[in-house]
Amino acid sequence: MADTSKKKDLSLISVAESAKFYTSLCLGTTAILSVFAFLFLIPFVVDPSISSLMADFDPEPVTCVVTQHVYAEGLRNCSWASCREGCTKEATRCHQMHVNYSKIPFREWSYTNRSVEWDIVNTKIFINAEGCGYPPSVNCTEFAKQYGYHTRGTPFPCYYSKVYPEMVIVRYSWDDTLRQLILSLAIPNLLFAASIGVLSYWYCPGCGRSCHKYMHRFPAEDEEHFNDTTY
Repeated sequence: MADTSKKKDLSLISVAESAKFYTSLCLGTTAILSVFAFLFLIPFVVDPSISSLMADFDPEPVTCVVTQHVYAEGLRNCSWASCREGCTKEATRCHQMHVNYSKIPFREWSYTNRSVEWDIVNTKIFINAEGCGYPPSVNCTEFAKQYGYHTRGTPFPCYYSKVYPEMVIVRYSWDDTLRQLILSLAIPNLLFAASIGVLSYWYCPGCGRSCHKYMHRFPAEDEEHFNDTTY
């Protein structure tokens, strides 16, 4: 009977050690992936979101009209683009658009029966704050068809920057931008902190003893009161 119970204890210990090993492996992988994910999100989400929030775009869409649309090819001719598919490479084909915009809200545009005085004339417009993105969310061909070519001159909603009034974009949402920024900062860092915290608790015996030592360095309230009364 004693041998049987000892074997059961050993099997339970081995199962616990195996579970701890594979859990530690998963936590270590999670910590490493969290670091790489955070580094990946910095140029693609964090930095653009911060730039968008600092530009302080008006959340109420105003009225824009495309005044000029140029399709160009070649690196020399594509020094800038209203839309780029991919944010890390130079564009060899580009759509360059200029617009006039009025600060009249777009929802009130149809009710405007007077001649409009444009607040900003012939300024560049971009698809978003970065001027680029990745399919399927960003399709420059569809963007050009929607706002350029034969639709040029048709009013459409756009957003202007209160900090840089000549900066105009087509897509913007303050709530979505803030949500993306918070999630991109919180999720990788929380996963990394939780993984490292559990691994440190399991495999760093000195951490527990150190905390225990610091807790005993300070006397309890009763001991302080007793020492004071004795003197």
